[in-house]
Amino acid sequence: MLQLLWTLWRAEDGQDLIEYTLLLVFVLIVTAGVMSIGGDSIKTIVSTSNSQIVAASQFAGS
Repeated sequence: MLQLLWTLWRAEDGQDLIEYTLLLVFVLIVTAGVMSIGGDSIKTIVSTSNSQIVAASQFAGS
C-alpha cells in the first residue's frame, strides 16, 4: 500500500492537465473580478461601439 501511494505521489502523469486547469480557474476569477469592478464601463464601451457600427452601416448602405 505504501508503495502505491509513493508511486502516485511521484507520478507526473496528468500534471499538465492540472496546471492548465488551475490557470483557467485563475483567468476566470480575474475575469469575474474585472467584470464586477468595471462592468458598467465595459457595457458603455460595447454600446458606443455598437452604435458607431450601426451608424457606419447605415451610411454605407445609403
